[in-house]
Amino acid sequence: MAQQSNQSNTENNDVGQLSFERAIEELESIVKRLEDGRVPLEESVAIYERGEALKRRCEDLLRQAEARVQKITLDAGGNPTGTEPLDVE
Repeated sequence: MAQQSNQSNTENNDVGQLSFERAIEELESIVKRLEDGRVPLEESVAIYERGEALKRRCEDLLRQAEARVQKITLDAGGNPTGTEPLDVE
């Protein structure tokens, strides 16, 4: 069982390297497999844990992207003068 735990930790660690698109694609695949109901209990728990790690990765990447999104400010001539934080309301 310790080997399975180490394997899960390794698999979850690679989640931090995934792009948003790849993480969301894998998360959707996990959801479909779990909803199908044909996954053995032990495997269900393992893929659920991976799904949680993928969900956190997607949330982190979205927060990072949100922080980088900025609004370009223009002067009277229409030339960019700088940026300011995006007002997300």
